[in-house]
Amino acid sequence: MKENRDGDVYAVIDLKSFYASCECAARGLDIFTTPLVVADKSRSANSVVMSVSPILKKKYNIPNVCRIRDLPEVPNLIYATPRMAYYITMSARVVSIFLDYVGEDDLHVYSIDESFLYLTPYLSLYNCSAEEICASIQKKIKDKLGLVATCGLGPNMFLAKVCLDNEAKKKPPYIARWTYEDVQRKLWRINPITKIWGISTGISTRLDRLGIRNMESLAKVDPMVLKREFGVIGEQLHALSNGIDQTDIHETYTPKEHNLSIGQTLMKNYDIKGAKLVLREMCDDLCLRLRLEGKKAGRVAVSMFYGLEIGGGFSKQATLDIATDDNDSLMDAIYHIVDSAASNLPIRGLGISFSKLEPYKAMQWSLFEEPEEAEERRALNLTIDDIQLTYGRNSVLRATSLLPDSTIKERHGQIGGHKA
Repeated sequence: MKENRDGDVYAVIDLKSFYASCECAARGLDIFTTPLVVADKSRSANSVVMSVSPILKKKYNIPNVCRIRDLPEVPNLIYATPRMAYYITMSARVVSIFLDYVGEDDLHVYSIDESFLYLTPYLSLYNCSAEEICASIQKKIKDKLGLVATCGLGPNMFLAKVCLDNEAKKKPPYIARWTYEDVQRKLWRINPITKIWGISTGISTRLDRLGIRNMESLAKVDPMVLKREFGVIGEQLHALSNGIDQTDIHETYTPKEHNLSIGQTLMKNYDIKGAKLVLREMCDDLCLRLRLEGKKAGRVAVSMFYGLEIGGGFSKQATLDIATDDNDSLMDAIYHIVDSAASNLPIRGLGISFSKLEPYKAMQWSLFEEPEEAEERRALNLTIDDIQLTYGRNSVLRATSLLPDSTIKERHGQIGGHKA
């Protein structure tokens, strides 16, 4: 944590409609006049639209994320199939431009299309204003990559981000700056309160029960009321409502509990047998990641979502007697959860996660298994890991990968659930 200083200047820079902008840039098209959506039309009408160009938001009120089936009729609409490797490359090139202006310690990459920059040390170095630095960054990104960057400025990360979301993104030149004097004039006037960065629908609902419906009433309430309702988060909310954010961009956040997870939306309805096949494949992939981190898991969780015509599903976890990185042991736990919780309904989405992770130092023996068998199985798993990492993820697969319900070969060619 750091003390807020009046002279501090933070910038948060966002790439406008990033995926759609990347596709327009690749085609030499104007992002503001081209009706383009980033979605894989070949999959199904339920496929997610990852990004839409600004004209579709403004003229047709299409949200940035929806499903293909929800799109209205739009003349000359361009469908761009998602290609995550390209977007990651473009994002890396943008970050490289940021590093032309600030050092690594003064840069926090928040997401693939948004970053925070601490500009205070560079105002005297470049002998110019924060707005001038950001305008130069915007121009360089546009000239080199064809992307449009928007920039919010503020005396701390919170005010810079809220400024970005509520003013800088709205109109050219896509740069705006808020100071502490704007807290009452602008921050307190934002409605609904969920438009504030960090205030989710769940938090908003709990605030509403306390009679708090905007940032002004949040700022004026007794902090002890918030502390009783939210604990330490209540104190943070009260500080933010007054424009106070002591987050230090130089501090690295380390989560208290790390977990590994994987999930996928299925392209057709599956029965339990088919779902178990896919879960087996997902478990194999997650176990590879587990061993690469040198960890073993003490808890397994499974999520299952039923078809759109039915809805619903379940999410359930189980704690293991002995932490392990063994594919078969973890899969047995997953199957046990499915057998106890799943209904005989069409399945359209699956997810698993491993938590309660601890360093793998030595194998812990089970009373119900011969140590030699466990050692041989782990040696086999490690050998398969080496082959897959050397020759490709599809170089060694289970025979079930040849069955129609298998998704593993296709998934290994994707990034984030989309074609690379």
